[in-house]
This record gives sequence, C-alpha cells and structure tokens, in this order.
Amino acid sequence: MKTSTTPVDIQKAATSKIENTDFNNLAFGQVFTDHMMICDYKDGAWQTPKIQPYGPLEMDPSARVFHYGQAVFEGMKAFKDEEDRIWLFRPEDNFERINKSSERLAIPAFPKEFFFAGLEELLKLEKDWIKKGFGNSLYIRPFVIATEAGVSAAPAKEYKFMIICSPAQAYYSGEVRVKFSEEYSRAADGGVGFAKAAGNYAAQFYPTNLAKDEGFQQIIWTDANTHEYLEEAGTMNIFFRVGDKLITAPTSDRILDGVTRKSIIALAKEFNIDLEVRRVSVKEIVEAAKSGDLKEIFGSGTATVINPIVGFGHAGKKYDLPKLEDSYAGFFKDKLTKIQYNQAADKFNWRYQVK
Repeated sequence: MKTSTTPVDIQKAATSKIENTDFNNLAFGQVFTDHMMICDYKDGAWQTPKIQPYGPLEMDPSARVFHYGQAVFEGMKAFKDEEDRIWLFRPEDNFERINKSSERLAIPAFPKEFFFAGLEELLKLEKDWIKKGFGNSLYIRPFVIATEAGVSAAPAKEYKFMIICSPAQAYYSGEVRVKFSEEYSRAADGGVGFAKAAGNYAAQFYPTNLAKDEGFQQIIWTDANTHEYLEEAGTMNIFFRVGDKLITAPTSDRILDGVTRKSIIALAKEFNIDLEVRRVSVKEIVEAAKSGDLKEIFGSGTATVINPIVGFGHAGKKYDLPKLEDSYAGFFKDKLTKIQYNQAADKFNWRYQVK
C-alpha cells in the first residue's frame, strides 16, 4: 500500500509529556501520548481529519453514545526496529474490522484514505514514544462514538472517529488462570459478538470479577445455548494443544475474527503444525487435562500477542497444565514478534512501514 496523500490538519502540542514518562514502569493503557487524531461525521460526510493535542472532549450530555451505546473500537500496535523504522502489523485488517463493527451498529463507514493518512501523520508526530526492543510498542486505539445530541432511540447522524496512542510493554504479568463459563454468556447467535463493540466488554466485567474472586484472571466463554463449547476469552482468542494437535474455535457472529489469531493459523500451516479449526467441547478439554494429553492453552490478541495459560477451572475443579520447554505458545510468539519488529523475513507481507 502506498502512503496516503490525504490532507490532515495538524496542531502540534506546545510541550511534550514524554520527559516525565517512566517507560520502565508502564501500566497498560494508563499513559497517553501528546496528540490524538479526530475526524467528525456531520451533514452526511466525514470531514477533514485533524491531529491536535491530547486532551478532554466537550460533549453534550445527551450525546447518543451515552444512551444507546453506539461505540466501536480497534486495537493495533506500532513497533520500531533497530534502525528506527516504524512498522505496523496487518493494519488493513484492523481498518476493515472497525468498519465491519461499525456497520453492525449502524455507524457510517470510515474512509480508508482518512484512516491511513491520519494514523501515519499521528505516528510520525509520536515517533519518540515508540521505543525499540522486544516487548516495547505503541498501542493504538482507533474508536468511533455517536456524538449527536438527543435521546430519541435511533442511530445518530453525527459521529467522532478518533485515534489515541499509549506506550506499552507486556499486557499481562504473572501466571494466568482461566475459568470455563458455565452460567454467563459473552454473545449469542445473531448478536454483536463478532464486533468490537464497547458494550461487549462492559457486559463481561461482572462475571469476570466473580471469576477473579475465585482466583482466575479471565473467563473462557462458552456457547450461550448449551455452555458445552469453548469459544474465546474476554480479551483473547483461545488455542488448545492436545498432544501435538493445535485446536481453535472457528469464527462466527459470536467470536471475534482476531488478527493475531489469523496470523497464528497461517504460521501453523507454514510450519506444518497439525491444526484443526472446529468447535472445541468443554468435555474434550477436561478429559484431555485428566489424561495428561492437554499440553497447552494460550490466548492471542493484539495487546497480549501470545499469553500462556497455566491452568483452568470448571465445575468446581481446578486443573494445572504442564510447564513445557518447547511450547507452541513460545514458538508462535517468537515468530510473530520477529516479524513485527522487522527481525525476520515477512513472506506473508504483514508488515506496513510508516514513512
């Protein structure tokens, strides 16, 4: 893809916060860079993208996002290689997915040229916030909210598309244990589970808090009809290794089509790892854990990349997984991060350079 030539209005911040930022002690998503990109939708069209100093928004209390939840978002990362070049990882997938999410919530599609022009100009301004070294990155959060004033129950006619950035290190720290859901559901057939709709995540917080009280960090959600099939975790797609076979659930209107998930599937095929994309039953995984055939569970996502899971709980019982020297989780994380940081060949053409 060629660098966009779409004009972007830029107002630079008078001062920078970077000198007061401790990059060795970053809490995920708590520190933000100096600028943000904003583009308004009004009179039936998206206006010229703008970059301005990061700061609060002024909105009407009746803005429809507050009342009817028209809000979708994405998660991306920028990486810097040893020659100070900036790279994105599969950004077109994120662009396509935010518009797919938007369509499901009756939000107008955002133009591709605006997305890449605004994103690239923003990253060039914030280049010093992107630190070199594996584990360091700049987390990028594009999102859209309905801003039209009024509380009538109808899609808004005005929206705000924004991109904010946050320097990041590893998303999770410590050991991660998950609970297989037996009661609550993340999404149902015909719903918005495939979309990165803000409400999807809000609805997960309460049952996840209950699981945390039991000593788990995440829930692996099961199908809403029977709770017999494992689907995805709150912030991750999920993979299971039974023996030497890698298994993951297929995408559907309940499961997010994760960019990292798709990348793992492609790498598994490239390196001839036995892979099945099919429904995964709770019974199958519990029995594999009991027999010792369950070798790994790991999550995948933009923020976490690959997150090994050390154990799970179901029906009041807890199961620990073995600690492996040659894990699939470690293998895929190594392959992916080397591509992302421009330390390995990119035969899939996933990298996108910001020039």
